[in-house]
Amino acid sequence: MDAQTQLELEAAAFRRLRDHLAARTDVQNIDMMNLTGFCRNCLSRWYQEAANERDIEMSKEDARSTFYGMPFSEWRDQFQSDASDAQKAAFEVSHKQAT
Repeated sequence: MDAQTQLELEAAAFRRLRDHLAARTDVQNIDMMNLTGFCRNCLSRWYQEAANERDIEMSKEDARSTFYGMPFSEWRDQFQSDASDAQKAAFEVSHKQAT
Protein backbone atom coordinates (compact mmCIF):
# COMPACT_ATOMS: atom_id res chain seq x y z
CA MET A 1 0.00 0.00 0.00
CA ASP A 2 1.35 3.40 -0.88
CA ALA A 3 1.74 6.13 1.75
CA GLN A 4 -1.08 8.32 0.39
CA THR A 5 -3.59 5.47 0.46
CA GLN A 6 -2.55 4.59 4.00
CA LEU A 7 -2.99 8.22 5.05
CA GLU A 8 -6.45 8.35 3.47
CA LEU A 9 -7.52 5.10 5.16
CA GLU A 10 -6.27 6.31 8.54
CA ALA A 11 -8.10 9.61 8.10
CA ALA A 12 -11.29 7.77 7.14
CA ALA A 13 -11.00 5.53 10.20
CA PHE A 14 -10.51 8.58 12.44
CA ARG A 15 -13.58 10.30 10.95
CA ARG A 16 -15.62 7.15 11.47
CA LEU A 17 -14.49 6.95 15.11
CA ARG A 18 -15.35 10.63 15.60
CA ASP A 19 -18.77 10.18 14.03
CA HIS A 20 -19.44 6.99 15.99
CA LEU A 21 -18.65 8.73 19.27
CA ALA A 22 -20.78 11.71 18.25
CA ALA A 23 -23.72 9.33 17.80
CA ARG A 24 -23.02 7.52 21.08
CA THR A 25 -23.67 10.39 23.45
CA ASP A 26 -24.77 7.80 26.02
CA VAL A 27 -21.13 6.77 26.41
CA GLN A 28 -19.56 9.06 28.96
CA ASN A 29 -15.93 10.18 28.75
CA ILE A 30 -15.20 8.72 32.18
CA ASP A 31 -16.40 5.31 30.96
CA MET A 32 -14.04 5.57 27.99
CA MET A 33 -11.17 6.59 30.28
CA ASN A 34 -11.88 3.68 32.62
CA LEU A 35 -11.94 1.13 29.80
CA THR A 36 -9.49 2.49 27.23
CA GLY A 37 -7.36 5.15 28.91
CA PHE A 38 -8.52 7.84 26.47
CA CYS A 39 -11.70 9.79 25.75
CA ARG A 40 -13.15 12.38 23.39
CA ASN A 41 -11.11 15.11 25.06
CA CYS A 42 -7.92 13.12 24.47
CA LEU A 43 -8.80 12.71 20.80
CA SER A 44 -9.48 16.43 20.44
CA ARG A 45 -6.18 17.21 22.17
CA TRP A 46 -4.29 14.88 19.82
CA TYR A 47 -6.00 16.62 16.90
CA GLN A 48 -4.91 20.01 18.26
CA GLU A 49 -1.35 18.79 18.80
CA ALA A 50 -1.18 17.45 15.24
CA ALA A 51 -2.37 20.81 13.90
CA ASN A 52 0.09 22.74 16.05
CA GLU A 53 2.96 20.47 14.95
CA ARG A 54 2.16 21.55 11.40
CA ASP A 55 2.16 25.24 12.38
CA ILE A 56 -1.64 25.41 12.22
CA GLU A 57 -2.76 27.47 15.17
CA MET A 58 -5.62 25.72 16.94
CA SER A 59 -6.89 26.35 20.45
CA LYS A 60 -8.15 23.68 22.81
CA GLU A 61 -11.72 24.94 22.33
CA ASP A 62 -11.37 24.96 18.53
CA ALA A 63 -10.15 21.36 18.59
CA ARG A 64 -12.96 20.29 20.90
CA SER A 65 -15.56 22.02 18.71
CA THR A 66 -14.15 20.22 15.69
CA PHE A 67 -14.25 16.87 17.43
CA TYR A 68 -17.56 17.25 19.29
CA GLY A 69 -19.32 18.98 16.38
CA MET A 70 -20.35 21.83 18.67
CA PRO A 71 -18.77 23.90 21.43
CA PHE A 72 -17.73 21.57 24.25
CA SER A 73 -19.79 23.54 26.77
CA GLU A 74 -22.95 22.78 24.75
CA TRP A 75 -22.07 19.09 24.43
CA ARG A 76 -21.35 18.89 28.16
CA ASP A 77 -24.66 20.56 29.04
CA GLN A 78 -26.65 18.32 26.68
CA PHE A 79 -24.99 14.95 27.13
CA GLN A 80 -22.57 14.73 30.06
CA SER A 81 -23.84 13.39 33.34
CA ASP A 82 -22.21 13.53 36.74
CA ALA A 83 -19.88 10.63 37.36
CA SER A 84 -21.16 8.08 39.83
CA ASP A 85 -19.13 7.01 42.84
CA ALA A 86 -18.51 3.69 41.08
CA GLN A 87 -17.20 5.47 37.95
CA LYS A 88 -14.93 7.66 40.07
CA ALA A 89 -13.59 4.63 41.95
CA ALA A 90 -12.95 2.78 38.68
CA PHE A 91 -11.12 5.86 37.36
CA GLU A 92 -8.85 5.90 40.41
CA VAL A 93 -8.05 2.19 39.97
CA SER A 94 -7.45 2.43 36.21
CA HIS A 95 -5.17 5.42 36.56
CA LYS A 96 -3.10 3.89 39.37
CA GLN A 97 -2.36 0.99 37.01
CA ALA A 98 -1.45 3.36 34.17
CA THR A 99 1.27 5.15 36.12
